[in-house]
Amino acid sequence: MRLVLVGPPGAGKGTQAQFIASNLSIPKISTGDIFRANVSGGTELGKLAKEYMDRGDLVPDEVTIAMVRDRLSESDAQDGFLLDGFPRNVPQAEILKKMLEEFGVALDIVLELVVDDDEVVRRLAGRRTCSQCGRIWHVDFDDKKDDVCDACGGHLYQRDDDKEATIRHRLEVYQEQTAPLVSFYAQERILVGVDATGPVEEVTQRAMEALSPYID
Repeated sequence: MRLVLVGPPGAGKGTQAQFIASNLSIPKISTGDIFRANVSGGTELGKLAKEYMDRGDLVPDEVTIAMVRDRLSESDAQDGFLLDGFPRNVPQAEILKKMLEEFGVALDIVLELVVDDDEVVRRLAGRRTCSQCGRIWHVDFDDKKDDVCDACGGHLYQRDDDKEATIRHRLEVYQEQTAPLVSFYAQERILVGVDATGPVEEVTQRAMEALSPYID
């Protein structure tokens, strides 16, 4: 199966990508993983990307796309893959479609993790990070009533990117840049939405049920 996972920040894409890929016995491919592999492996694309990153610049789309092409050409991705974090916008989706056509394949499904903004804010703004050991706790999920880490006794604090104003801004950026992918793939008739609220195990079960008609 060849699928793309989309959804807003805080929807649980990273967690679900891991479980779904494992259940389907296909590689989970994220742009972050690809970047790290190319940079640490010293590939020509990795060296090029590192030049941009060292300057604090965004890596151009063409470099990212070239890395994705190379990754999808590897042997473990020939029978299927799960893409997490790519494509991020409609132009990238169009490029991916053409790329797969060159390989003689196509996406089977795009799975959208659906969660409302208030739930995303609750999930992310409730996180507290230990200043000593780095462990993350949640004021609701871990029933934390104080600012002390139960693991090491360190002080818990809220990171700037976990503050509500920052999260709301990230959601606005998602709506502007990435959400149009939903419309694009809906028109392609390969979009399936899954309710991403509730325990991780329940979301994974819903996802697998949604994918079951597409599994050989």
